Amino acid sequence: MPKTGDRARAASGSALDALPFALDRTSPVPLYYQLAQQLEAAIEHGALAPGNLLGNEIDLSTRLGLSRPTVRQAIQSLVDKGLLVRRRGVGTQVVHSQVKRPLELSSLYDDLEAAGQGPTTHVVRNERVAATADVAAALGIAEGAEVTLLERLRSTHGEPVAFLCNYLPPALLDLDTARLEETGLYRLLRAAGITLHSARQTIGARSATLDEAALLAEKPGAALLTMQRTAYDDTGRPVEYGTHIYRASRYAFDFQLLVRP
Repeated sequence: MPKTGDRARAASGSALDALPFALDRTSPVPLYYQLAQQLEAAIEHGALAPGNLLGNEIDLSTRLGLSRPTVRQAIQSLVDKGLLVRRRGVGTQVVHSQVKRPLELSSLYDDLEAAGQGPTTHVVRNERVAATADVAAALGIAEGAEVTLLERLRSTHGEPVAFLCNYLPPALLDLDTARLEETGLYRLLRAAGITLHSARQTIGARSATLDEAALLAEKPGAALLTMQRTAYDDTGRPVEYGTHIYRASRYAFDFQLLVRP
């Protein structure tokens, strides 16, 4: 007989061994969604780590006391989000948790590190270039003036998350490539005595080009989040202009909205 707050626990041999699942069969919330939400929470909080196996759908349905279509629908929803992957002959495996970044003036490196994501950086370019009209307008300099261009690929757990393109006034500080691969840009700015105070930021979305898809390990046309940001120091001087792209399957902005009084 169905019971409110059913407790289902996976049998041994699966990463779900120590995870209790509270499934309310009297709730209007579909069982597949309840299961998917609890699996996603376990992945997000590290109870299920990248590489962990969940077992196949038949085993899971038996262990959790659910129908196979219910388990399949729950798993598919997380596969679609990029959190799980089905591997032939292996079973269902955790890939990674989605990065949820607070919408505030912080660096991606700091946010990933604080979330225990183990960020790594590959510097693609670190050179002086002539400022385009957009870059010049953002930094308050003349078009064609020299700026420092940084292009970096940021990854977690060995998987690319974002491609970051930043422009800075060259007189601001010397940016050593080795240091940039060890830490975040904003940390280097702070270490140089530059106090970041505010920023103007625009968030958008578009499809990945062929080159972007190859760089970010996505399929051409996959959804990307975009961000443009101009950061200012405590004197109001623009110190950095960035145009970044993020894998929508692995990255989200998280922010709170308040009603004005």
